[in-house]
Amino acid sequence: MEETAATSSFKIILGSSSVARRKILADMGYEFTVMSADIDEKGIRMENPEELVMALAEAKASAVVSKLRTIDNQAKDDKQTLVIASDTVVVYEGIIREKPSNKEEARQFIKGYSGARAATVSSVLVTNLSTGFKKGDWDRVEIYFHDIPDHIIDNLIEEGTVLYVAGGLIIEHPLVLPYIKNVVGTTDSVMGLPKALTERLIREAL
Repeated sequence: MEETAATSSFKIILGSSSVARRKILADMGYEFTVMSADIDEKGIRMENPEELVMALAEAKASAVVSKLRTIDNQAKDDKQTLVIASDTVVVYEGIIREKPSNKEEARQFIKGYSGARAATVSSVLVTNLSTGFKKGDWDRVEIYFHDIPDHIIDNLIEEGTVLYVAGGLIIEHPLVLPYIKNVVGTTDSVMGLPKALTERLIREAL
């Protein structure tokens, strides 16, 4: 990707190892480097999903900033550096769901969505390392499902991708897509990086 005018004046570090987030940010036309945060997500607990995703994004951002300070031999240039951290949880019947801990839990999660509804809450936190500016916000999406047949759930578990995402939920997955009745919000937000929110925070951070 050629360096666009949009990214030539600043650098972006994405504090996430998520393939979906990398794809979304690239689709937005940004060049960036990736640095995973490696935090103990289970060590941060909150009842409120919005507060939880914001706290997790904050922890991820801090971890990435600490790593950068340790390296601290970055070539000094005039470019501002932005760190983007993000987190997503699924909320089902008021219960916060993170990544399933095993196949059985993933099966139970997906079975629950059948003929029902769930929501995702995704946070984005942008930190400008050059100025110290830091701002975050969250986005919520409601998802309504048709009945999901057992053999589809079996195939999803067997294939395994659902084991590595919040709530075992991948609405853009070819096996899941036919059983999505309605999405109130954007797919990119469900995938973990709401484009409009990210764009707004980047603009505000510069």
